[in-house]
Amino acid sequence: MNRMSTIALAASLFTAVAGASVTQAVAAEGEHCYGISLAGQNDCAAGPGTTCAGTSVIDYQGNAWKAVPAGTCTSISIEGDRKGSLEALDRDLPNV
Repeated sequence: MNRMSTIALAASLFTAVAGASVTQAVAAEGEHCYGISLAGQNDCAAGPGTTCAGTSVIDYQGNAWKAVPAGTCTSISIEGDRKGSLEALDRDLPNV
């Protein structure tokens, strides 16, 4: 096997292993719960005003999610008598 073939094979194996790791991580994280994270503490994005982890700019931003154990999201209470949601919310959004 020549050097380029070895490099290509190694890259393919790395990509396959990395893809499997990401899939396992998503399955293990539980569920995405919107509207419960403090500013800058979201796990990733759902819409305008966030791009990924740590980019929410408003406490309890409705389009930013936090990973929580499966089955717990809608029972999470936050100030203002609000609850977490399994879908992105139209409340507490930044002016973008």
